[in-house]
Amino acid sequence: MKKIFLSLTMIAASLSFAQKKEIANAVKAADQGDASTTAAEISKAEAIFGDKIYLLEPSVQEQYYYAKGLGLVKAGKIAEGAQVLAKISDLGKSTIYTGKDNDKNKVYFVGKEQADKLGAGLALKEEKYSPSLASKISPQLIPMFQTAYKNGVTAYEAKNFPQAAKLFEESYDLSKAGLFDNPSVLYSAGIAYAQGEKKEEASKVFQRLLDMGYTGAETIYTAKNKKTNQVDTLDKSTFDLYKKMGASGDYTDFKEEKTPSKEEEIYDFQSLLLMDLGRYDDAISLIEKGIKKYPNNAKLANALGIAYYKSGKTDQFINSLKSQIAKNPNDANAWYNLGVIYKNDPAKQKESEEAFNKAISIEPNNKNAYDNMVALLMGDDSKTVDEFNALKKAKKIDEANKVMELRRARFAKAIPYAEKAYALDPKDADMVSLLKGLYNATQNTAKYNEFKAKEAELKK
Repeated sequence: MKKIFLSLTMIAASLSFAQKKEIANAVKAADQGDASTTAAEISKAEAIFGDKIYLLEPSVQEQYYYAKGLGLVKAGKIAEGAQVLAKISDLGKSTIYTGKDNDKNKVYFVGKEQADKLGAGLALKEEKYSPSLASKISPQLIPMFQTAYKNGVTAYEAKNFPQAAKLFEESYDLSKAGLFDNPSVLYSAGIAYAQGEKKEEASKVFQRLLDMGYTGAETIYTAKNKKTNQVDTLDKSTFDLYKKMGASGDYTDFKEEKTPSKEEEIYDFQSLLLMDLGRYDDAISLIEKGIKKYPNNAKLANALGIAYYKSGKTDQFINSLKSQIAKNPNDANAWYNLGVIYKNDPAKQKESEEAFNKAISIEPNNKNAYDNMVALLMGDDSKTVDEFNALKKAKKIDEANKVMELRRARFAKAIPYAEKAYALDPKDADMVSLLKGLYNATQNTAKYNEFKAKEAELKK
């Protein structure tokens, strides 16, 4: 009996035919709204090509995305399905790189990134592909988009921000999948996530917006409807058409309004979110990009300094603060932060005092600056007390008295700052107790008794 051998080419051809058949069946089932059959046929096809979807020619890739995405949507997995359907749009927008791999299989890489990653070393040529199923998607997804968006607005007005954000994000995915990409809805999702304290989700959305180059700047076209006397928002083509028709058309009072860019604001949001999440290196990388685009953004400059500080990059933090001060000598926050960082360096105590005083002169009600100045001037008091006791025990009375004199002098210098801090917040129990101790140490009995009474009153 003869053994029959199939060539690799024949095997590849038979597999290709099989997966095309399964995908065609899936498309038919998706059009009929049969989610279970769609999923089953897609599973059969995926079992053949695995994760090597680039082996499918663009028309078959489109059918695959169409059937799988629509099947997921019909099964209630709207966000997941919409993201799959959106890949059809990518097929039409991206360059297709075609050629043969090392096993002589025809390959179709969508976009340069995929071609560079999976097709390195292959001889590839560039092609374009025009999707043919797009017209079948929008009519099915637009009503779903409208429902999701409407429900999102309702949830937002009810202050159910996490639910609103989820619905807005779902709306965006549906809009992209329906080929009427509306990233402003995704921006609304990011805002809602942030308001709902869903910081991880908000950060992912804002990064997604930055990665896609979203700025929010757009032109809004409006005109007054002659029949309803209402101002309608029109798409550009309709706006141009009616404007050209003039008095014979249905509209008048044509206006074009350009909305401002939201990109700088998104950089601000994302930098703060990344720091709140403890991702300081990511924050630094993002902020540095943002500052290149918006060099006069004080919020980003301040955030960069904090990110440097939080990540332990003290030198970069100091340089960042000095750079801020060079641009704006009246930046009280930068002076304050410089004082804080110098306060921890024994060799920079004078510079720290000067920085806090500068911050206070610019912002007289900066309580944190007063608090830190008091701590700076007092120094390490427990160490001073230990030194005094050691000298006294060693019978070095003169030296011990000198230590106490210097201590009283420091305390006397600190008292005005402590009094100002107390005036700004009379219910600060810690500051009341501290002032009581300072007056006691400087032998001001009347003030000591006054603040002793205040301390007792606050403890009631």
